[in-house]
Amino acid sequence: MKTKIIVSKFGGTSMGDYAAMMNAATISKERTSSIVCVSATSGTTDKLIQIAKTAATGNMPECEKLIFQMKERHMNLLEQVPAHGSESGNILLAYFTELELLAQGLTLLKELTPRAYDLILSFGERMSSVIFTEVVKSQLPGKDVQLLDARTIIRTDSNFGRATPQIELISTAARMLKLDGNTVYVTQGFIGSDSDGHTTILGRGGSDYSAALFAEGVEADVLEIWTDVAGIATTDPRIVPEAKIISELSYAEAGEMAQYGAKILHPATIAPAVRKNIPVFVGSTFAKDAAGTWIRASAEHKPAVRAITKRSDQALLTITTPVMLNAYGFMSEIFGVFGRHRVSVDCVTTSEISVAVTVDKVVLDNEKFVRDLETVGKVNVETGYALISLIGNDLYNRSNLAKTIFSNIEEMNVRMMSLGASPYNFNFLVKEADAKTCIQTLHQNLIG
Repeated sequence: MKTKIIVSKFGGTSMGDYAAMMNAATISKERTSSIVCVSATSGTTDKLIQIAKTAATGNMPECEKLIFQMKERHMNLLEQVPAHGSESGNILLAYFTELELLAQGLTLLKELTPRAYDLILSFGERMSSVIFTEVVKSQLPGKDVQLLDARTIIRTDSNFGRATPQIELISTAARMLKLDGNTVYVTQGFIGSDSDGHTTILGRGGSDYSAALFAEGVEADVLEIWTDVAGIATTDPRIVPEAKIISELSYAEAGEMAQYGAKILHPATIAPAVRKNIPVFVGSTFAKDAAGTWIRASAEHKPAVRAITKRSDQALLTITTPVMLNAYGFMSEIFGVFGRHRVSVDCVTTSEISVAVTVDKVVLDNEKFVRDLETVGKVNVETGYALISLIGNDLYNRSNLAKTIFSNIEEMNVRMMSLGASPYNFNFLVKEADAKTCIQTLHQNLIG
């Protein structure tokens, strides 16, 4: 009989303290997880970023203070685990020694390279996984619980800061794992390694993606994402308190929600699950018996509007040139610039002589990107926007949908809209100041 393979991922709040870790270990025991992928303890990645940036200024005393605080927290966590092995303590101490030496090197160079930055950020997941391995061992005395270095499985390119996974290499490495029902692997999210063995990261929020890549690599039966909320809601409950947990979603709907602002899933998570048709469950470590949300190839119930999402801090770029009139090649030049700078575009509209696109405002920090766009045409930049997305089914065939939407938000200025590229979303751009009211009104009238 084939062993059912379950890959479970636990986020930073699930690693936040010993009680949370015990909750997570209990869940992994009850769900018979074969691979458990963990994030750094809550707040640790932010502190590592602070250490890296402080070291680059040459301020070693401040780095030592931050490292000491982190060391105290993690060693105290380990000490709470009954009968933990001395080897785990030695591994943690070695990590802190390595981190301090790295910080010293940066303070001398006063330069933070992307490769060094990735290596420093990797310590959070590496430390939490050492502690969590001991917690799981305490819950599963009859199992072979192994600490697995994710970098031996998650192979990537060398694009430090936001590495691209090498799917075939990951699958080949994953086939070496012993998934016999008696072995439990505890590993790290967020990190991988390139062909030279250098540590890479998948970008912020990449732990979900890591778990999905593990699930794809071992052809898991289920991928579980455990976080601090009991599933995916119809919109952000901080904006609409009466938002409800969605019981089921299709891959397409979940992918659109993740891409357009739903914080509960990393945007890339769904793709590996889709490739291997792996059901995804999203639940809360702190309410493990709640129904949660299931994501599958198709959902039984298909409402017109399932959810409403928001992406804040959006910029609208309008690239204009008379050369575009009755010409070809203009679009390829524009998107060639986006491709070279690895900038993601969310919405696009065109006219005879201009193209307007929405991007995350942080993209504008890349001055070279903006200068390169200006070689194609005149670039007008507008900021202070939020992108509102209605996620649902067969949206471009719902005859009264647009009328319903705009009659409800007629007092607001919609700067741009996009419908037709996908039957699963309808996007429009509004001022950030109007976004909250816009979502509240639409949720009440379209979802209720």
